Amino acid sequence: MTDNPLKDKNNQEITVLLIDDQPIVAAQVKKWLAPEKDIRVEYCANPLQALTVAEEVKPSVILQDLQMPDIDGFTLIKFFKAKPGLQDIPLVVLSGNYDATAKADAFKLGANDYLVKLWYRDDMPEEEKKYALKVEELSARIRYHSNAYNILQQRNKAYEDLYKSQQELAQELAKAAEFVISLIPPKIAVGNITTDWKFTPSAQLGGDSFGYHWIDDDHFAIYLLDVCGHGVGSALLSVSAFNAIRTQSLPVNDFSFPEDVLNALNAAFQMSDHNDMYFTLWYGVYNKNTSELKYISAGHPPALLLDASGNKSELINQNFIVGGLPSFPFSSSSVKIVPPSVLYVFSDGAYEIMLNDGSMWTLEEMENFLQKHCKDDASEINELFEFVKVIGGKDILDDDFSILKISFK
Repeated sequence: MTDNPLKDKNNQEITVLLIDDQPIVAAQVKKWLAPEKDIRVEYCANPLQALTVAEEVKPSVILQDLQMPDIDGFTLIKFFKAKPGLQDIPLVVLSGNYDATAKADAFKLGANDYLVKLWYRDDMPEEEKKYALKVEELSARIRYHSNAYNILQQRNKAYEDLYKSQQELAQELAKAAEFVISLIPPKIAVGNITTDWKFTPSAQLGGDSFGYHWIDDDHFAIYLLDVCGHGVGSALLSVSAFNAIRTQSLPVNDFSFPEDVLNALNAAFQMSDHNDMYFTLWYGVYNKNTSELKYISAGHPPALLLDASGNKSELINQNFIVGGLPSFPFSSSSVKIVPPSVLYVFSDGAYEIMLNDGSMWTLEEMENFLQKHCKDDASEINELFEFVKVIGGKDILDDDFSILKISFK
């Protein structure tokens, strides 16, 4: 026979489960559908076994009668629509009852279609022809519902695959986050320097890394970088740049000169060589003998310095992002640290918080929060994290929350 234009669009065999206690009805349905080579009819004469048979044959369409012994068709519809694995299969009522109330009740219970069990004949009364079922209509409706069911199955499969991939990605991101955290140096209290920090990765893991270390006996390096974007790729680049600073593996003669460090980083991490990714960086070096802090903010938010009276200063200078230009004249600034003072270094994820009214929390508001809540035990950075979760209405922030506190005593 010629291809039916309504043939299953996925070229899959259509399995129809017919549930009817009258074998003559099954014979008629099979006879009508016999020319349709892609439609296979399975027959169940006992409605009490209908669910079991359906689970075995896995139909893409169910045809069922309403008036059957032992269990009525309306109850059977309820059972099908409540059974996991069967509830989504299109259920078409095939009944001799063409009363409008019966149709309405069937649809309320979840039936997808309703056909009158009255076989069309050319010689039948005209009144009956209005309700009679033609073979073309039966096969067309079966194909329609089968196609819809196959599309639903494909969508559900796609959702399952997406969920699985998201779970796998979440696991990879969690492992990456653990690795990033493992690289952060332990909190220290050596001489007149005390450190504390808070790092909580976003759901997608951003590109934040930070640390500090003694370059030599006199110079203490402080740094925080933020790679553009989110995900494992950003985290890997962040870790690479972080390790280059931490291990002092860059071609730099003296890491106590911020300009030399930034120039070496810029040469090593050009966007064109790293999937068009760049990073911002705040890098500072504290000289314990002179109390001078030299620093560079390369496209990065300013660090916040609070003196003994709580007065604040923003440590920022005009430098470009790292990796943006092959050659950029990075320049540093310096400030005299007068103990006791506190230095906060952070990424924009600590203050770029979308509020419930659609506005954005500002850098100035975050600075004011730290200025007001600054404490010796560094509990203010935990308080800040809890505060931004509340004002943002999220337990997991959209970006990494990274803040480093250095106390000079």
